[in-house]
Amino acid sequence: MERRRPLLGKLAGIAGTVGLAGCVNPLSAGRTETDLDLDPNPYGDDLPDRQHAQSAYVRRDDHGNPLLPRHHRVLLLDLAASPSVETGQTIERAMRALEGAFEWAPDGLFHLLAWGPGYFERVDALDGAPVRRPEVLSRTDDPDLLDIDAALALSSDVPSHLDAAENAMFGGRDSLAGSPVEDRLGDAFSTVGRRTGFVGEGLPVEHTDAEGFPADPPLSEGDRMFMGFRSGLRGTQASEDRVTIDDGPYGGGTTMHLSHLTQSLTRWFDAFDESERVARMLSPEFDPDDVEGFTDGVPFSDAVAEHASEHDVVGHHEKVARVREGGEPIVLRRDFNTVDGGRAGVHFLSFQASLDDFEKTRKAMNGWYVRDDSERIRDTDNNGILKFISVESRANFYVPTREYRALPGF
Repeated sequence: MERRRPLLGKLAGIAGTVGLAGCVNPLSAGRTETDLDLDPNPYGDDLPDRQHAQSAYVRRDDHGNPLLPRHHRVLLLDLAASPSVETGQTIERAMRALEGAFEWAPDGLFHLLAWGPGYFERVDALDGAPVRRPEVLSRTDDPDLLDIDAALALSSDVPSHLDAAENAMFGGRDSLAGSPVEDRLGDAFSTVGRRTGFVGEGLPVEHTDAEGFPADPPLSEGDRMFMGFRSGLRGTQASEDRVTIDDGPYGGGTTMHLSHLTQSLTRWFDAFDESERVARMLSPEFDPDDVEGFTDGVPFSDAVAEHASEHDVVGHHEKVARVREGGEPIVLRRDFNTVDGGRAGVHFLSFQASLDDFEKTRKAMNGWYVRDDSERIRDTDNNGILKFISVESRANFYVPTREYRALPGF
């Protein structure tokens, strides 16, 4: 069961936790996998060092835009075993079982193991870690702020691969790809939450019976996202290099933010025609014919205040684009649709070198700075897509490199 937890609630979470005095220098420069008394990863030469590396492996459309795997699952985890060499060995061997069973490809399985602030506090490394507890970032939402130890993120074009991986790691499945599974993540973690979803042509229209949709939403087989717009054009995304921590004890990794947003799509589709939806999703300077020509990016004129004064509405894209650095986005999104809980929504999953980048982007999305330019623009009214989404929960994580994914900082 998910829950909010007090600041120090995890410190006494496991009876008999080992002494942690040696854990204050996370990921020391000399650490290798052999510190866990394991042989080098037999699959390491065929895999990227970065757990978040997918760009070189995914399919691409005719315009070079990356196509995310079609099916996604994120398991939220609490560490149920004491941090120890033995626990680290179990975790690392379990992750290697996944690597041995599936290719690092959309028709195989992408996976990563990320670690939250609750874990880093437990090993007395939170002060120096690149992760912190999530915060409320707008005046109009009251999300659950989740203090989660870890998360296993899985994605594949083949939904049965997600089922097999989850059942092998946390259920009763005893083999993968014909090889026995001897170590499971379930031997070290308990599952406290589950996120599921999908992205890609033909998938949104198959789920319009969920709560939050009008009776006959104007979605087509070509739509990839519930709101009817393409997400993930390469010109609107940070590169994997941009979101990777450059150096220091956590260098090579990244931070991950995970939000669950529910959507009010009945209001979105019934209240506005296509032109009005374009104005709110992108910018009032565009019309539907313009959008058809956006093949690998969306133009940005940096005229949000002028659009507010002239049109009494501002777009989601033009607001968040204001935080670009050197003309480049600072956040890499891998968000996906969901009907978890029977309601239409999005699991917003993003990577960034610093959580400051995510928070800066979200605050730009709030659009408070344009309310003085139009009396019709309020906290949510005529303010991008804010009136049609609600933030249900937030969680923050650090994603180590593959070498350090088992108990980073221990």
